[in-house]
Amino acid sequence: MSKILIVDDEQDITDLISYNLEREGFSTIKAFHGDKVFTIIKSQKPDLIILDLMLPGMNGLDICKGIRANPDTAHLPVIMLTAKGDEVDKVIGLEIGADDYITKPFSVKELVARVRTILRRTREKEKPSTKILFEYEGLMINYESCTVQVQGRVINLSPTELKILFFLTRNPGRVYSRNQILDHVWGDDTFITDRAVDVHIRRLRAQIEQDLENPRYVLTVRGFGYKFAQLH
Repeated sequence: MSKILIVDDEQDITDLISYNLEREGFSTIKAFHGDKVFTIIKSQKPDLIILDLMLPGMNGLDICKGIRANPDTAHLPVIMLTAKGDEVDKVIGLEIGADDYITKPFSVKELVARVRTILRRTREKEKPSTKILFEYEGLMINYESCTVQVQGRVINLSPTELKILFFLTRNPGRVYSRNQILDHVWGDDTFITDRAVDVHIRRLRAQIEQDLENPRYVLTVRGFGYKFAQLH
C-alpha cells in the first residue's frame, strides 16, 4: 500500500484529499505545518508528497528544495498544490524539482489520477535491455541502480529527470519532440503541458552540464525538440 504525505494548513482540504485517497486504497499521513515535514518524512517514509505552496513555518518551495537537496529523499515524488494560478509559480515549482502541480480549486478525481500516474511512473521498471551501464564524456549512468555521476560526482535527480535522461541516453543522437518525450515520460493520461518538458530539461541540464549555454549532453534541436549527443 502506497503511503501519501499530505501537507496543507487547511484541515478541510487535507481531510478531503485524505478521505478520497484512502477510498482508492492509499494510506495517508497529514501535516499542517511546514516545519514538521522533514521529521515526518524521516520517520514515516512516504512514497509521495502532496505539498501546498503556502504553509506556516516553511513554505512549499523551500521544502521541495530541501527534499531534492538530500540524497535520502531526492527521488521522492512531489505534487505541488497551490491556490495561486500564476504561471510563474508553477514554473518555479517545476524548476526546483516538483514532479507535477495542481491549482486550487481542483478536481479530487484528477488529483487521485495524478498520484496514480506518478507512482506508476516512479515504480515502472525500465524496458529490458542488455545494457546496464552508460558512459559518455564523464557522464556515467547505471540504469539498474538508477545512479548518475558526472566526473565522478554523484548527481541526485528527481524521478522525472531520471526518466528523461534514461530515455534520451538509450537513444543517443535521435531527436524527440516535446510531445514524444511527454508520452514516454508522463504517459498518455498526463495533465502536463509540453512547457513542463522545457522546465525539466532545464533543471536536468543544471545538474549535469558544466556550461548551460553550450551543453554537451542534452542538446536542443531548434524547431524539433531534444536529443542526447551523438556518441563518438
